[in-house]
Amino acid sequence: MPETDVAVVGAGAAGLSLAHRLAGRVPGLRTPSVVLVDAPPGPLRPPPRTWCYWAAGPGRFDAAVRAEWRRLRVRPRTGAPIEGDIAPLRYRMIRSEDFERLVSRDLARSPNVRRLEATVETVEDVPGGAHVHLRDTDGRARVLGARWVLDSRPPSSLPAARTTVLQHFHGWFVRTARPAFDPAAVELMDFRTPQPAHGLSFGYVLPLGPCEALVEYTEFSPRTLTPDRYEAAVRHYADEVLRLGERQVLATETGVIPMTDAPIPRQAGASVFHIGAAGGATRPATGYTFAGLQRQTRAVADALRRGRRPVPPAAHSVRSRAMDAVLLRALDSGRADGPELFSRLFARVPMARLLRFLDGGTRLHEDVSIGLRTPVGPMLRSALELPRLPRRRFDLPASPHPPARPATPPLPTTDPPAPPPTETA
Repeated sequence: MPETDVAVVGAGAAGLSLAHRLAGRVPGLRTPSVVLVDAPPGPLRPPPRTWCYWAAGPGRFDAAVRAEWRRLRVRPRTGAPIEGDIAPLRYRMIRSEDFERLVSRDLARSPNVRRLEATVETVEDVPGGAHVHLRDTDGRARVLGARWVLDSRPPSSLPAARTTVLQHFHGWFVRTARPAFDPAAVELMDFRTPQPAHGLSFGYVLPLGPCEALVEYTEFSPRTLTPDRYEAAVRHYADEVLRLGERQVLATETGVIPMTDAPIPRQAGASVFHIGAAGGATRPATGYTFAGLQRQTRAVADALRRGRRPVPPAAHSVRSRAMDAVLLRALDSGRADGPELFSRLFARVPMARLLRFLDGGTRLHEDVSIGLRTPVGPMLRSALELPRLPRRRFDLPASPHPPARPATPPLPTTDPPAPPPTETA
């Protein structure tokens, strides 16, 4: 007999979301036993991070939302900014520590969910279920038997793809000596950053008040940067573009999100499945994952409670993934000018509709209308080229996550301008 009905491997956003949806009783449905396996403190456990998504109306995890906005702003390389109201949507920000605190509080009250801190070494199918091979915090090996395993651990490599681009970023949580931010609007894409030779870059600002914000430098390019290049890029954006003046860096965050047209497998065995980013929840054209993994975990939890096989659904439609493949190819080939393309889309399409499109919530005629507002020639040539392109494997870079930096004294404001980040390393 398996030790548990469900083993959830990994306690990031996907694992915590699924465990939360399975916690407690639902009248008329099954209450499966659940073991949530979390990595011990160390390199296998991700540091604090920020997740953003957009939604209308109340949601399951609203208590963990740190801030939300109804206005977005996009800044072209030159000219006036593009700003719009996204009502009835709200752009929401969740910090991972707030999310974990909320979920952990509810799991602690759940009689059917147990948490286990251990390192997962392998997961294997066995007749009637699966075995999760663990190593406890004291170093002892053990095996957890489960009828179903939902694995959210990030893969070390991706399946073969025609196009893979990395979205990689480095950000500062800053506090300024004077009001420097507009608390009512998110700077979603600020293209006034120096552009890399291959790909595109932009600034990203989530204002938490007039004097506090998350300020990030983001690139879409084939390779990540070195730590000093990330610091130089954020410093250049903060000092030379935003001109924040005297500031204090409270914490940092760094991340890498693969943007790929590879078909991400959601099943690893008869009883083993992938969820979250590991199961294709990331939207290839944007890197946003939180909304997609919520759709996945909702469907998986419903299947488990109804006694069905918990196959995670595709988080994004075939049509959405096909359009994303064309966009990624157009950007990676250099046919489409990234800053110009995104600036044109936000200028010509109502922002709420464009966000629904980016989350797969638009109909076919809306998709066609939005597609016609992109540079049609480069997009069409990329679409015609895709079937002839070979698929190649892509090894992901080692995780660039440094620990979050504690509060530091105000940084000097007399640093010379950092050299523009025009090459990758």
